[in-house]
Amino acid sequence: MVGVVGGSPPPLPPPDDRESALPHGSTPLTTTETILRLRARLAQAQRITSESRRQLHEARQKSVEERHVSLALRDAILPDPGGSIHLPSVHIAVRYVPAETSSLGGDWYEATTLPDGRVLLAIGDVAGHGLPAIAQMAQLRHALVGLGMTGEPADRLLGWLNGLVCHRMDESTATAVVGHLEPVSGLFTWAQAGHLPPILVRGGVARQLTPPEGVLLGASLELPYELRRLSLRPGDLLLLFTDGLVERRGRDIDVGLALTVAAAAETLTCDSRLEEKLDRLVESVGGPNPEDDTCLLAVAVLGG
Repeated sequence: MVGVVGGSPPPLPPPDDRESALPHGSTPLTTTETILRLRARLAQAQRITSESRRQLHEARQKSVEERHVSLALRDAILPDPGGSIHLPSVHIAVRYVPAETSSLGGDWYEATTLPDGRVLLAIGDVAGHGLPAIAQMAQLRHALVGLGMTGEPADRLLGWLNGLVCHRMDESTATAVVGHLEPVSGLFTWAQAGHLPPILVRGGVARQLTPPEGVLLGASLELPYELRRLSLRPGDLLLLFTDGLVERRGRDIDVGLALTVAAAAETLTCDSRLEEKLDRLVESVGGPNPEDDTCLLAVAVLGG
């Protein structure tokens, strides 16, 4: 016979581990009470989820409304973003591609004939997105149009725009390329303020121009802007663009620039389908940028 000599038998385990965790002297919950507590917690979770959805819907609605206002304001400020300008010896085409998912940025351009016969060409980008960036873009573009009527060279125009940004646009910066083209001689004189230099396509070969010295608008009042000259020939094509064309999340900007130069050499030529070819160029370098606007200004020098 097997038995235990001395002592007492071990205690039996509790029938439910949850009961053993109850504080001393408390009464276990009945099934009904447990269900009621669970229902209360579920109702609270549903209220929190519903409020989160409401806030998300309001945020999305506000974003959509701001985008509609931004598009209307941009369209009122800029000339036809998908049109072209035909001069006796120059064909100018423009493409403006808004960001796919984010609010609009401060990209802008200008192409207008001055009283002396030269063509004022410019492209730029104000830092930031949304209505503040668009409002500042409007100030810069309208200021350039007015100042350009003085006939002063591009480096002086940029100096004046820099003073405007430094004194009237607190904590803002912007980039720009400003130039003058003489349609008859093909002389292009230009200056830049921290902006990517234009691409020249000549004889099926594309290259980015060497930029003159020039800092961001709003960065300093002490540094001057330099002027550079380029003689364009019949058949040449000049491409001005904003950084939304070449920048992508997860891709180095040098890679984007290399793709753009290669695509420009392959697709851009001086003919009547220049607007269509700008669309092909955008697709060749990755399509519309989901996070930033893209602005392109192509200047084709026609044969004599």
